[in-house]
Amino acid sequence: MADAAEGSSMQNTDTEKHEDSSSDDDNTNNDSGENQEATKTFRDLGVTDVLCEACDLLGWKSPTKIQIEAIPVALQGKDVIGLAETGSGKTGAFALPILQSLLASPQRLHTLVLTPTRELAFQISEQFEALGSSIGIKCAVVVGGIDMMSQSLVLAKKPHIVIATPGRLIDHMENTKGFSLRAIKFLVMDEADRILNMDFEAEVDKILKVIPRDRRTFLFSATMTKKVQKLQRAALKDPVKCAVSTKYSTVEKLQQYYIFIPSKYKDCYLVSILNELAGNSFIIFCSTCNSAQRVALLLRNLGITAIPLHGQMSQNKRLGSLNKFKAKSRSVLLATDVASRGLDIPHVDCVINYDIPTHSKDYIHRVGRTARAGRSGKSITFVTQYDVELFQRIESLIGKKLPAFPTHEEEVMMLVERVSEAQRFARLEMKEQGEKRKRNRNRACDEDDTEQASGVRKKVKGGTGARQGGGKKRGGAAFRGKRKGL
Repeated sequence: MADAAEGSSMQNTDTEKHEDSSSDDDNTNNDSGENQEATKTFRDLGVTDVLCEACDLLGWKSPTKIQIEAIPVALQGKDVIGLAETGSGKTGAFALPILQSLLASPQRLHTLVLTPTRELAFQISEQFEALGSSIGIKCAVVVGGIDMMSQSLVLAKKPHIVIATPGRLIDHMENTKGFSLRAIKFLVMDEADRILNMDFEAEVDKILKVIPRDRRTFLFSATMTKKVQKLQRAALKDPVKCAVSTKYSTVEKLQQYYIFIPSKYKDCYLVSILNELAGNSFIIFCSTCNSAQRVALLLRNLGITAIPLHGQMSQNKRLGSLNKFKAKSRSVLLATDVASRGLDIPHVDCVINYDIPTHSKDYIHRVGRTARAGRSGKSITFVTQYDVELFQRIESLIGKKLPAFPTHEEEVMMLVERVSEAQRFARLEMKEQGEKRKRNRNRACDEDDTEQASGVRKKVKGGTGARQGGGKKRGGAAFRGKRKGL
């Protein structure tokens, strides 16, 4: 970095083209109402030429609203609280000022970025490396589920930017010799409301005690809790609040629907919707790891290319699931809220809330996985007889009444027999996997991908066993002639 910061080596080398980079922070499109913003460029905001060239290489034509608000303030040396709807370019809003600071005064262990989820940490790292590839930026991702020794070796090389989840960072601060954050210049909390809440309170307190008080702090999120004392605890100095939406909101191009159904027929309605919207890609949010795993098995038994992503999977499997979905070799991702924060997957056509979120603000994060960067998208929320109050809270938060998604009850009921059979075998597979985990507790065991068939799947009537990759597998009678390419 030190040598890369000098003159000649700042020419454009081949910027790595990460799969998210060109769209992650969604600079490719600014919507209507942009008269003033459309004339703005990154140079107008004060971004240095070499970083403007990196933005061009990534296809970032012009800055988004949050970037127009936050970047000039950050370049003036102020602390920033950034609030903007999800998919609006928040990562770029803090990454560019940090990289510009690094260019001005190169330093190892310059920035710490805290995130609530592992997948978001990897995505932010890709973003920094894509923007900083021509100036030799080195990043380290420090998250759970990955061998600590290999992470220690990366930290020993003193990267410029450390992107971490709070728990694993504490482990390294306490156990890795020679690793210290006493010289960092920037602290970023992405999805700050989640980090500042009770989930990570103790860890954040420990981290704040050891990092310098004389630093710059950025807090970014689509939603922010109003507990000011927690923001003060993060030791911001005269922060500037950059908010591009006054209330919690979802993007205009997102079509939001609800569907009121009896709890016992949730699976039937889910299969019916996947049938009806076949050819699209879906993220389906479940409330628990168990539920995500069960529904993934159920759908695979019915011949739908579904893959799970939840906290009980090993980190390699989690990244594998995400990469398969990004590469479009799987059309349905069954996820818990580990996937609701910040993840940018450009081709998500529809988000389904299979289980309604308990916290209303999580709804905004979940549905924000689609309709990003000015694209359109669809969200459907399942509301059972037990969820009415939670649903009313969501409508109250976003300030709009959602229309009902049109369904044909007779067609859904035709699926009951077939879905019931798949449910039974999914439960058997769950039981079988649980027993395998117990038997292999002392050995590495990753039976959580559902790529391999447990023996029971072969017994599903009309099924042909598990398929590998994205190959074809025929479902039962209710599917023949109905599925259109899922």
